[in-house]
Amino acid sequence: MPEKTMKFIEYYPLKSAYNPRVVPTKNTFTFISKLNGMPQVWTVNQEKEPELLTAVEGNILSHFHSSTGEQTIVGVDYNGNEKQQIYFINKEEQQMEPLVDAPEYFHYIGGWSKDGTKITFSSNRRNLGYFDVYVFDIVTKEMTEIFQFDGNCIPLQWIDQENILISLEETNFDRSLYILHLKTKSLTKIGKENIRRYASIQITNDCKSGYVLTDSDADTLTLNWFSLDAPDKLVKLVHWEKWDIEEFALSVHEELIALTVNENARSKLYLYDIASKELTEIPEVSNGVISSISWLNQTEFIFALNTPKLPGDIWKYSVSSKQLERQTFLGESVERKDAWIEPEHYTFSSFDNIEIPYFTYEKGTLKNKPALIYVHGGPESQYKTEALPLIQSLASQGYLVAAPNIRGSKGYGRKFTELDDVEKRLDPVRDLACLAGHLVQTHQVDVKNIFIMGHSYGGLMTLSALTHFPDIWAGGVDFVGISDFTTFLTNTGAWRRRIRESEYGTIANNANFFKEFSPLNRSDKIKVPLLIFHGENDTRVPISESEQLVASMKSRGQEVEYVTFDNEGHFIENLDNQTAMDLRIIEFLNRNIK
Repeated sequence: MPEKTMKFIEYYPLKSAYNPRVVPTKNTFTFISKLNGMPQVWTVNQEKEPELLTAVEGNILSHFHSSTGEQTIVGVDYNGNEKQQIYFINKEEQQMEPLVDAPEYFHYIGGWSKDGTKITFSSNRRNLGYFDVYVFDIVTKEMTEIFQFDGNCIPLQWIDQENILISLEETNFDRSLYILHLKTKSLTKIGKENIRRYASIQITNDCKSGYVLTDSDADTLTLNWFSLDAPDKLVKLVHWEKWDIEEFALSVHEELIALTVNENARSKLYLYDIASKELTEIPEVSNGVISSISWLNQTEFIFALNTPKLPGDIWKYSVSSKQLERQTFLGESVERKDAWIEPEHYTFSSFDNIEIPYFTYEKGTLKNKPALIYVHGGPESQYKTEALPLIQSLASQGYLVAAPNIRGSKGYGRKFTELDDVEKRLDPVRDLACLAGHLVQTHQVDVKNIFIMGHSYGGLMTLSALTHFPDIWAGGVDFVGISDFTTFLTNTGAWRRRIRESEYGTIANNANFFKEFSPLNRSDKIKVPLLIFHGENDTRVPISESEQLVASMKSRGQEVEYVTFDNEGHFIENLDNQTAMDLRIIEFLNRNIK
């Protein structure tokens, strides 16, 4: 077997556990994993061995337990289209029962009522661009529309039997939170009137107050308390000037709050004592990304941890003993534990002296090595220090891989996130061009062998870099990227168009800029080989975005390779497809080294 193939298989298949959910009253939890190749719901036995709870053909995107822990619902999509259908897990008969099944529509699940007789969800049944809120009675199987909204509305949780928390998407970045009163169908806003980010909300057991994250009066997300009698008046509890608080969980007795801070794309875990207002860091957690914090009992909470060297597992922390204990071992591999490397963090000054952070992965100190710049999606997302086998495999083969958080990324404050809005879209592309030059000067990479790759918005950035700065690159890889803003906004889902326009601009107001900027209109500038992937069932970026670019390039005889997946959408969920795609990328890059 060739050495490079051997280095590739050291990192595959990638198996992990994520999205843990505590099962109420049972002192245990469930989680989602692709252990059998596709996302399914699992639990662990007393020996901490994984046990499968679901076996469906589709991808399980979410799951929710009732307040007693006796009932579970799951959201399932098919072939990656993200159109969740809702199923009930019949534990007695060990089978899945469809509850809400209308495959042409989307369903966003808001969980169980307190008495376990109803669930809530939103769907775009009335109008493809509008999401209304429904309640479904588990006993009678009756579905009732309870609230209409001409936009994107997502129910979050039941406060009590008469009130539901909902989230309204104001822009691609900002959310507003409201209490939906079921009897009157009226809304009460949580927080201030200005449009800002609101997230990770939790109501106290007595339904008199709550906690929420927002940047309503700061550049970063802060932790706040509010009373349900006056939910517009927020009391700030915890605030970092430079970093977002990303999520939190209130303890069972409501004395402590476990929270995470996104510090330089890594999670820091803290405990906040509500009475004393004391904040304590939990240093035992490894360098990585924490998500899905949930209290298991009075003194213990669980969370998912994904690090550069550990693809993702569930961990438990005991407040009383201050002990961290691993609960799943899906990401562990004794055979390849030394193959994974930690990234190094740097910054560089871009064309206008803005400092841009980036991470590098490399093995050895060889000069004139090839390089790959990997651009995250979003755009208001962030490259984080998680396990990515493709990046690790390329580093093991002698590449330097650089993963920047170009302007417009989240995690560094609202001002930084807004630096690429609308007609400032070329500025992050300039960041990428500057990074390429910086890598040559400071990391000894070969100026003739710098590649660029990205997913979704990262795909757009890849195509933009190839068309606006064509002389820099040795090749590019685009996965589900936008090729033209005008066609994208015309053809994307109606529910997405309005919120995307707040970031990209509108056809009515920005048509000239779209024409000048969009990669499709400049595709004749591409001078290097390009590899494009797209899932045929993508409901975010239509596959036509890739098809029109491929057709344009082929009409001029440019070098482009095009791969589609008939059972995927905007994301690759099937492990076999992921492995095949990554191998194709590595072969493409190696073949085009000069």
